[in-house]
Amino acid sequence: MLAIFLKTVPFFLLIGLGYLAGRWRWMSADAVVALTRFVFYFALSAMLFQFASSIPLTEIFEPGFVAAYVLGTGAVYVLVTAVALMRGTGRAQAAIEAQCGVVGNVGFLGLPMLVILLGPQAAGPMLMVLSVDLLLFGSLVVIAISMARGGDGSALAVVGRGLVRNPMVMSMAAGLTWGAVGVELPVPAGEFLTLLGAAATPCALFTIGASLAEKSAERVSVALWLSFAKLVLHPLAVAVLALGVFGVAAFPAGVMVAAAAMPVAGNVYIIAQHYGVAPARASSAILVSTVLAVASLSAVIALVAGPGWPPMGSGGGM
Repeated sequence: MLAIFLKTVPFFLLIGLGYLAGRWRWMSADAVVALTRFVFYFALSAMLFQFASSIPLTEIFEPGFVAAYVLGTGAVYVLVTAVALMRGTGRAQAAIEAQCGVVGNVGFLGLPMLVILLGPQAAGPMLMVLSVDLLLFGSLVVIAISMARGGDGSALAVVGRGLVRNPMVMSMAAGLTWGAVGVELPVPAGEFLTLLGAAATPCALFTIGASLAEKSAERVSVALWLSFAKLVLHPLAVAVLALGVFGVAAFPAGVMVAAAAMPVAGNVYIIAQHYGVAPARASSAILVSTVLAVASLSAVIALVAGPGWPPMGSGGGM
């Protein structure tokens, strides 16, 4: 546990450095937005293209893996929604809370962290998790808010346009297509993507911290519950299904569990702010879950990377 914690410390130190830069106004809000756009549209897209183009589709898409992640995530989504509705929360607000409970910072934090800590073979499972989050659960919240407001089928058009304009979706699709064609990238192009993609990890972590400086912890009890759902219930649910039901192999199951243990993604706040639905609640969940993840995420990674994984009696093999 201590060894893994020490390996995760540099990642969280970069987040902390970004937080201080934002809190002490060394970086303006506009500068944070600009750096985030650089990561989102350029650096992370280059990294995703390289991963997707170098991994066979059969190593990314595995039906049991997808089923375990979708059903486990869906179970937590339903639970968080039900708890929100029982508290008297409106349906649109409940959709945002459910998003906080299941959508983690897989792109900016999870992908670079787990590829470094668990090895490059973690890229395939991570791309599958990211695809499900973007295509399924990222779309679900837009549809749920639209339905709660009595909207029509235009929500599907909004979702479609959003996916087509999302550089992460497009870069993964382009990478998979290039890999399927089987043509080697020219050396200068490959080195260009490597150089650009190398900027993704430090810049992404820095922007996570800088963006947290603008957030506040309101309604802490709700934020703690949503953080518990995201950091504990989500990885637990996918672990039970991956190992106990679908027999996912130990390594991809471990990557899935670690990905599910990521803190709440920053884009949940962006969606909440865009639709004017519980942005303060989303902000609090992001802040609290990221702080708690310093310990919880280290523990989960230590578990899945350790000799005791998978737990005795589980169905996952190597």
